[in-house]
Amino acid sequence: MAKKVLIVDDEPNIVISLEFLMKQDGYELRVARDGNQALEELEKFRPDLVLLDVMLPYKSGFEICQKIKERPEWRDMKIILLTAKGREADVTKGMALGADAYITKPFSTKELVAKVRDILEN
Repeated sequence: MAKKVLIVDDEPNIVISLEFLMKQDGYELRVARDGNQALEELEKFRPDLVLLDVMLPYKSGFEICQKIKERPEWRDMKIILLTAKGREADVTKGMALGADAYITKPFSTKELVAKVRDILEN
C-alpha cells in the first residue's frame, strides 16, 4: 500500500513540483493551501508524512505541527517543515515542536524526495 503524503503550501509553483515528484515516487497525495485546510485534510486523509510550510494563511506550520503532536491518534505522523525562515531560532522551534526535519527554501527537490523516503522507511 502506498504511503500517504500531505503537502501543505500556499505557493503554487512549489505545490506543482512537489506533487509531480511525490506521485513519481509512488506516494498517495493530498494538498492543502492554508492552515485550516491542512487540519481538515489531516482529519480525513490521515497521512503518514506532512510536508508543511511554516508561513501559511490562517494557521502557521508551527501551530499545525504542535496540533499534530498533541493528538494521540496523529502523534506518529512524520513532519518535514519547509520554510524560508532559516534562522537558528526558527529551526530550534520547529524541531522542539516535533518536526522530523527542517528544510529551508530554496531547497533541492532531489534531496527533499530522498529525505521523505528516508523518514518513511526508518
